[in-house]
Amino acid sequence: MIKIVGLGPGAKEALTIGTLELLKDSENVFFRTEKHPNVEYLKSLGVNFNSYDSAYENSESFDEVYKSIADDIINKHNSLKDIVYAVPGHPLVAENSVTLLIEKCEELKIDYEILPAVSFVDAVMESLKLDPINGIKIIDAFDIKNQILDKRVGLIITQVYNKFIASETKLALLEYYKDETEIYFVRAAGVKGLESIRKIKLYELDRQEDIDYLTSIYIPKKLDEVKDFYDLLNIMDTLRSEDGCPWDLEQNHKSLKRCLIEETYEVIEAIDEEDDIKLTEELGDVLLQVVFHSQIGKEDGYFNINDVIESICNKMINRHPHIFSNVNVKNSEEVLKNWDEIKKEEKKYKSYTDELISVPKVLPALLRADKVQCKAAKVGFDWADVKPAMDKVIEELNEVKDVYNGENRSRILEEVGDLIFAAVNVARLLDIDPEIALNYTIDKFINRFKFIEECAIKKGLDLLDMTLEEMDELWEEAKRM
Repeated sequence: MIKIVGLGPGAKEALTIGTLELLKDSENVFFRTEKHPNVEYLKSLGVNFNSYDSAYENSESFDEVYKSIADDIINKHNSLKDIVYAVPGHPLVAENSVTLLIEKCEELKIDYEILPAVSFVDAVMESLKLDPINGIKIIDAFDIKNQILDKRVGLIITQVYNKFIASETKLALLEYYKDETEIYFVRAAGVKGLESIRKIKLYELDRQEDIDYLTSIYIPKKLDEVKDFYDLLNIMDTLRSEDGCPWDLEQNHKSLKRCLIEETYEVIEAIDEEDDIKLTEELGDVLLQVVFHSQIGKEDGYFNINDVIESICNKMINRHPHIFSNVNVKNSEEVLKNWDEIKKEEKKYKSYTDELISVPKVLPALLRADKVQCKAAKVGFDWADVKPAMDKVIEELNEVKDVYNGENRSRILEEVGDLIFAAVNVARLLDIDPEIALNYTIDKFINRFKFIEECAIKKGLDLLDMTLEEMDELWEEAKRM
């Protein structure tokens, strides 16, 4: 039999009678660590034990420590039979070594018993006068980066052992909370003479001088502390409620199409302007569109935001087998190749033409032309270099010249389209984004036009009164400038 007991949070009054009697009467007692306020008291009662403190020095991580302890307890049980393993606090609260030991006992059919104990959580809640019914989330400081923070419940963070861990914890919390958020620094909760509980600012956490293995922190529930994703969902739910905004209630997937397109272009503009503040705002506008469509989907009964998130998560995992599976890649080119192959399987394309058809028709024409050409080029349907592509532009221009005076508008439209398509080919082969190139030229045109107008105003002229030759002269001057 392996008996697993807890030494409580640190006050001898918190030790149970059953635990005391077991420790005094047992020969084979093992402590995870001697670093506990009750150890000296237990020694004074004649409790003999061995500790696993040396395991911390011989291992590179806490996971290795806990695994080695669990393995050793099992090995000792095979020869000693009856063993008592004692840990700080309660055995089932934030105690990974016990979790691993229980797994091994159940796997090997070894009998074990857990004696109840007062946990550090009990001590913290008592010292801070907390009622768990209002919501408490407990996080191990070593696992905080894998946890979801939530202002809607009180947060207890355990095992803030030293200043380094406190610093790492602070940085993780600052991803969600503000640096001025008030938190409680809790050391040796429930231990008379050692207990220290004080309110500090979050940014001050790693500046405390008395951080040690007895340190925890508590962040109270505070709904107005920050705005998070769930606030956005609630806002949208309110706007679409019976007493919500009339405009928002009138919208549907189709009516919002233009909004999504416009917001996306505003993000691109913020990126081009290298304006991070503007980019933050515009990305929020795009996120709103995603939430808006998800709310409508939820009301219609077809999908909700969780379905949207699950869909993209599954897609990212499936299309990155070199990260989430055992596929090996050498470079980004192989990543893109795998991506295309996986996408073909997902979309069930039956031919290369299906890939070309899949490029959305609602894309800006230059961008759509570029994507279609790139997909055709992947199977070898492409110019060897840019020179014949340039010759093709001249050929298409001549064909426009042949038809532009005619009355067949559809033929003129066709030839002008061919000319632009050929120009996109040149841009692609020169590794130039045609959208960026054209927008650059549009901006250049606007700047030169502005120069012409400003010169006309200085001369007391109106552009409507100027001849084309006069304007063209100023245009050439603008070019020289």
